Amino acid sequence: MIQNKACRVSLSGIFLLTGIWGLSACSSTQKVEQKPVAEQPVQEQAAPAEEEVTTTAMQPETDTEVTAIKRDYPDRYVVQKGDTLWDISAKFLKSPWLWPELWNINPKIRNPHLIYPGDVVVLHYVDGKPFLTLEGAGGVLPPPKGIETVKLSPRIHASNLEKAITTIPRSAIDAFLYSHRVIGENELQHAPYIATTYEQHLIAGPGHRIYVRRFENPTATGYQIVRPGLVYKHPKTNEILGYEALNLGQAHLVKVGKPSTFTVSKAFQEILDGDYLLPLLSDRKSLYFLPKAPKNKVEGYIIAVVNGVTQIGQNNVVVLSLGAREGLEQGDVLDIYQGGITVRDRKANEPVRLPDEKAGILMVFRVFEKTSYALVLEATRSLHIMNVVKNPK
Repeated sequence: MIQNKACRVSLSGIFLLTGIWGLSACSSTQKVEQKPVAEQPVQEQAAPAEEEVTTTAMQPETDTEVTAIKRDYPDRYVVQKGDTLWDISAKFLKSPWLWPELWNINPKIRNPHLIYPGDVVVLHYVDGKPFLTLEGAGGVLPPPKGIETVKLSPRIHASNLEKAITTIPRSAIDAFLYSHRVIGENELQHAPYIATTYEQHLIAGPGHRIYVRRFENPTATGYQIVRPGLVYKHPKTNEILGYEALNLGQAHLVKVGKPSTFTVSKAFQEILDGDYLLPLLSDRKSLYFLPKAPKNKVEGYIIAVVNGVTQIGQNNVVVLSLGAREGLEQGDVLDIYQGGITVRDRKANEPVRLPDEKAGILMVFRVFEKTSYALVLEATRSLHIMNVVKNPK
């Protein structure tokens, strides 16, 4: 039976498309489902207004998840400058991180990871199954019988990568891709360090020459000057997970020797004898990853928030007690939980601990061995250090 926009459907898996199919001329405005009886005429029947459209998607290494499509989702959305993939998917789905599972586009025509301002995103139904796609981009399933179709030819879409819509706000994480880092427990044992400055200045600044020891095999010409900051420990086991790397400045190699000579090119804080040099991160980090659930079942903690704030909210960068050794990857999405408080049951006259409550969602964007940086994308209440993070539901 055909239902309108407020119908319930099930999505039993991710549908892979390998060919270029016709695109329905009216798929962006009409959601229809083909009847199981081939020759029976198509009819529409109104569904109760309060009923929500839901899909069921199987997540890797997890139980079957049920996610609701928003009842008031737009028939079509024109991508605006400043949008992110998370913002766009949130207009259609109650769980925005599931957007890649409904995304349906032919990669031979467009890179499915990239969306540009001016593109039109539509959600439509084919055989009762919801799909998100770009209007006019090809790659959708054949429409039901009796619906007029328009045949589209493949075309090249050339656009500057810099203009593509990123997954999460670049402005919120850019510094954490290049300037900030977590230092491993033993990473500095053999790292080059400043022995002294030219004319023995107590503090080095831009233009000053510094002399560096333990520098014999250069791997780059530009180096970041760092100093160990906060110690990141696991809140339950007290294991040292790493150290905050204070970004003091940058220096460039002048001459290799014993000691080697560098010139300070930038200084963000005072640079002292004993500070360390690490190669600058010059490789460009991708901002076009797609959100997904972690491959493994994980549970950890928010152990720090960068920039010293006490309360954590949307678009804050946090440090997690999970890293590469737990299988965490860039793009992994985790739910944030606040520990349930303990109250007194007056009737039974005994304490009762309330269950943990979901308080937000975050996405991992940079992974170290035992820790990772993540951006808080949604916060339904104030978050704090020691809040628990788990696989999304």
